[in-house]
Amino acid sequence: MANLNLLNTSAATNDAWASAVPNSLRTTAQDAQTKLAANVGQGAMGQKDFLTLFTTQLKNQDPLDPVKNEAFVAQLAQFSQLEATTNMSNSLANFVGSMSSSQMLSGANLIGKKVSVADGPAQLSGGQPVQGVISLPEGASGITMNVYDAKGILVSKVTAGPQIAGDMTWAWDGKDQAGNPLPDGIYSFKATAVSQGVQTTPVVSTMASVIGVSQQPDKTVLLQFNGGKTMKLADALRIYG
Repeated sequence: MANLNLLNTSAATNDAWASAVPNSLRTTAQDAQTKLAANVGQGAMGQKDFLTLFTTQLKNQDPLDPVKNEAFVAQLAQFSQLEATTNMSNSLANFVGSMSSSQMLSGANLIGKKVSVADGPAQLSGGQPVQGVISLPEGASGITMNVYDAKGILVSKVTAGPQIAGDMTWAWDGKDQAGNPLPDGIYSFKATAVSQGVQTTPVVSTMASVIGVSQQPDKTVLLQFNGGKTMKLADALRIYG
């Protein structure tokens, strides 16, 4: 009965044909409709649903006009492809999960080490110099770096002469303009450079110690630093022991 074709597409004729089918007999189309309705809001049809429809079709086929071998093999191939795709998806999900765990372990190994952080604050501790890098892709005829405390107050200024194109390493001794040692704490930095008569504000990176590691809901691993600064593990370009 499932293989009958409705030659007349009239709605009235179709309704009449459907009402003539005994209630105890379900067609493949009816069973498929029921399955699809049950899956509304639950995502795509799964392997179990596919197999149920496939076996239901075989049970309800017309004995005088059974499913041809070609159609049978084609449906089996579809089922095999669905199963292979599902297994591949599960394997990929497991792989991504294991990679996330590996990233967390890699990030944890960085705790206590220094990482170059763009526009990040740095911890002044025990009078030890604060170091970093200023990116100068076009070089500079002169450069000035301002140092600010945790309240945003300018506490020191560092100047340097001409610089070639590339990364300029810098170090701040933790003292103010008068040469007095400043208290331990969080300090931030902003540079201005002059290149061919034009003043720019190049990116200042500080060597900050990693104090923690966290993972976002999307599995992105973040490194945490003093002063509330965070950065993606994938963005760490320089790591110092």
